[in-house]
Parts: sequence; C-alpha cells; structure tokens
Amino acid sequence: MSTYILAIDQGTTSSRALIFDNHGNIVSSAQQEFPQHFPNNGWVEHDPTDIWQTTLDSCIDALSCAKLKADAISCIGITNQRETTIVWDKATGLAITNAIVWQDRRTSDYCAQLKKEGFAALVQEKTGLLIDSYFSATKLRWILENVPGARQKAEQGELAFGTVDSFLLWNLTKGKQHSTDATNASRTMLFNIHTQQWDSELLELFGIPISMLPEVKDCSDDFGKCDASWLGSEIPITGVIGDQQAAAFGQCCFKAGMAKSTYGTGCFVLLNTGEEAIQSSNRLLTTVAYRLDGKTTYAIEGSIFMAGATMQWLRDGIGLINDASESEALARACQDDLSVYLVPAFTGLGAPYWDPDARGALFGMTRDTGVKEIVTAGLMSVCYQTKDLMLAIAADGASLNQLRVDGGMVNNNYLVQTLSDVLDCEVHRPKIIETTALGAAYAAGLKSGIFESLAAIESKWQLDSSFSTAKNEKWRQTNYNGWLEAVARTRSDLFETKSEPPTEN
Repeated sequence: MSTYILAIDQGTTSSRALIFDNHGNIVSSAQQEFPQHFPNNGWVEHDPTDIWQTTLDSCIDALSCAKLKADAISCIGITNQRETTIVWDKATGLAITNAIVWQDRRTSDYCAQLKKEGFAALVQEKTGLLIDSYFSATKLRWILENVPGARQKAEQGELAFGTVDSFLLWNLTKGKQHSTDATNASRTMLFNIHTQQWDSELLELFGIPISMLPEVKDCSDDFGKCDASWLGSEIPITGVIGDQQAAAFGQCCFKAGMAKSTYGTGCFVLLNTGEEAIQSSNRLLTTVAYRLDGKTTYAIEGSIFMAGATMQWLRDGIGLINDASESEALARACQDDLSVYLVPAFTGLGAPYWDPDARGALFGMTRDTGVKEIVTAGLMSVCYQTKDLMLAIAADGASLNQLRVDGGMVNNNYLVQTLSDVLDCEVHRPKIIETTALGAAYAAGLKSGIFESLAAIESKWQLDSSFSTAKNEKWRQTNYNGWLEAVARTRSDLFETKSEPPTEN
C-alpha cells in the first residue's frame, strides 16, 4: 500500500494541489487560477477569499482525480507565495482588506524614508533582508495605518496577521492554528534570523502589536489538523515551508554550496550556506533555508520579480502569444544575434538592483522587429537577470559550476539551453520539476515518518536533462553587455544607490 501526501502549493497566480506517493511520485494534481487586482500604479492585490476557495477546490479536485478519499492521505504539506500580507479578524476569520502581494510597491516611499533615517544596517543585521516594500512589515504597517479601525482593533488583540501559509492554516483548522514556519517568518522583516524570534525592536519600529503575529515553528512540525468538514476526514498538517525554500528542499539542496533556481512568476536563486548566516555585500538576501528539530540552515537568495510573469504579460497584456508554450518555437525562429532587450521592470527591479521606481522598457527595436523578437527578448531577460544574481553570488565568495532548475518555465528547452549559455555553467533539470510542491511533501513526510531522513529524501532526486554551454565567450559578453546597458536606461533617477551588479573580470 502506498502512503499518500497532499501538497498545497498556493502561488501568485494560481492555487494548486498535488498528491504524492511515498516515493515522491506525482499521483494527481489540480490547479485553479484566480484574478490579480491592480488598484493603483505599482499596487498588486489578491482577494483572500479567492486564495482560500481556489486552494480548497484544488484539494478536492486532486483527491477526485486520484480517486482517493481523504482518509487515504497521511499528511498535508503547505508551500506558499511568500511576503504576501493578510490581516483578518480573529472572531470572524474574514480578511479586513485585500491581501497585499509581494510584488506590490506602495510602501516604497516609506522604505526610502527608513533608509534615509539610517535603519538599513539594523534591519539587515537582524533579518538578513534589505529594506524594501517587497517584504511584509511595511505592507502590514500600511494596512494598520490605512484601513479604518484596523489600528485600534490590532491594539485590542482582535486582528491576526499572517503570510499566506498562516491564513490557509487558520482556515484549514477552523481557527485552531495561528502559526507559520521559520522560512516564512524570515521574509517578514520582523523576525530575527539569529535568535529565531519575533524582534521587539523591529516590532516597535514598524508599530506592529505582537498579539497579531503567528507562532513560529519548524518546517516539519505539528501544525494541527485539517478539519474533517473540508475534505471528508481529519488530516494532520505536518509541513509548512515558503515556496522558494520548498523548491530548494525538493531539489535536495541540503549541503552548503548547493543552489537551485526556480522559474515561476518570478525567479529565485537560493544557495545553501549551511549553519552560517552569510551577510551579502552585494545586495542579496540572507534567509532561512529550512529549520528542522530546532536547527537552522541558512541560505543566500537573489529575487527577480518578473520571469513567468513576463510571459504572462506578453500573452495577456499585449496579446503577442496565446500560450506561453508558443515562445519556444518563436525563439528558435529568431536570429542568434538578437539585439532587442526587454527589461521587465513592471514593478521595479529586484536583486541586485533593488530599484522600486525602475519601469519596464523595450530597447533596440528596428523596422523588422516583430513578435518573435519581442517574445525571445522576454525569454532572454530571464537568463540575463539570473546572470545578474549569479555574479553577485560569486562576488560574495561562492562559485557555481552547476545549477539545478525547476518551475513551469524550465519545460522550455530553449530557455534552459540559453540559460546555460548565458551563465557559462552546467544546468540540471530534474525529472520532477514540480519541486516546490515536492519540497512541501518532503517536509510533511519527514515529520509524519514517511521519509526517515534528509539522506533518504536525497536518494530520490533524479536527473532528467543536463544542459552545457554551446556559445563562445564573445557571444556571451556582447549580449550581456547589451543587457546591462538596457537596464541602466530603466533605472530611476530617484534611486539613491546607483551601484551596478558585479561584472566578470
């Protein structure tokens, strides 16, 4: 008899549920997209009801597709879009306003003010993060300051804050659990990654009552039980881990120096640094990779805001393609010396620039520029942004000869080959590219005893394809220099620190 794990993968544009067996194989999956809301320039919101309902419906659909009942599921693991901020009423369980999504830039002016007042060093020392509207703290403060009555209710202990995992836990357990894990907590800008506690000095700085905050647990832990009314039987919830950490966990990056890059809505490179929390000198983030049995493993992370979201914009925003899968054939029909650059700074630029006021732009067009050139430029932008991150990681003292990749975009062989060409390193794609959900399943299965150790999990990783560099150094440097010039033209004149990413010798 197989032992089944239900993995919830709640993402930025859709909610998904996957059922895995005890060998890490996918038995079934279901997915539902939900609307994105853009009420103002640079603002991005989700309706929390949409997040919850699509998650629940996906779980029901995945069970139905697998022809399984809930009592066949041993445990549930949750992975989620990080930093997205939800505040709800403890009495009703209803959100008091829309979720403010990680991409949202409404607090960028406040972040600039904090940096001007000299708080950057304090925040980075305690949290490993740079002051930016990307993280939860300033979003939470904005809700308390701008939603009528929110501040008073929060001070009276009537409101709960959580990242998406906490909101799902609250709903799944019908209010019995107000918890999160160390990886999600480490993305709030309120959590001291060295003491592994909510930090009183930071709570005071942002004006956040501690009564709002969830309990922080290990990634593999007891997170209560999914109420029987939702799926038909009580199911223990034994794993919670933020999406990028989950992908690294699913890619079995358990040793210091191992790295993965995930290509979903955004792109996120995570490098395991072991027991040492290395503070980046090149504007990358220090974060919690995972915490097991109270022991913390750290990572350096580089975050790109627009990867798959760029292809979504090409599809939905300007209608150049009907489906993202069309991009591979278009790119293969393109000339090898493409000089068109798309800088997808639609919500600013992430690492290593951290320029919230940069905006998207298309450069280098000529009279014969058409659909295939612009779509290819979109794919290339993902590769160039990854190189930005890799050069910054290298400047922090880490060298990479191999990169494990995952996420929906890596089904595109042109993208992965070009990634290898641009980075000048070997790129490995695993047989199971759903590593984010797999990581959540592994975390849950570790606690429930389905997987006995990290070594047992590591033995399950399998290579699908390896991609090696096929381009010469002249091609690589010419194209990347063109990218750097295009990025420089999108940078905001208001941005204080104009330092460019490290360049190759």
